[in-house]
Amino acid sequence: QVQVVESGGDLVQAGGSLRLSCAASGSTFSINHMGWYRQAPGKQRELVAEFISRAQIKYADSVKGRFTISRDNAKNTLYLQMNSLKPEDTAVYYCNVNCRYYDGRGYAGAGDFWGQGTQVTVSS
Repeated sequence: QVQVVESGGDLVQAGGSLRLSCAASGSTFSINHMGWYRQAPGKQRELVAEFISRAQIKYADSVKGRFTISRDNAKNTLYLQMNSLKPEDTAVYYCNVNCRYYDGRGYAGAGDFWGQGTQVTVSS
């Protein structure tokens, strides 16, 4: 199937920047869409930013103008550049990859794959 690994989380002061990365790997697969989500303590997981299509992007209102999502299709890698970080951005950030995957016999299935998350902590 597909493995998803996030990296780049860290402790940073308010106003600082971080860049998260998400790499998808595994069996042959075709990505439908990718996105970043986050979950703060005691809160539900929420969408941060996602590629609805190759050219169409959706951002949460709380991060518009501060965060930028990008992707490298050749490397099956997703990025999240986070600027002007605020304490309320503190959360575990997860990468979601929705894709179709294939084995030696052809199409094997489709679904959502998640990474283990990367912790982002913003101090005031």
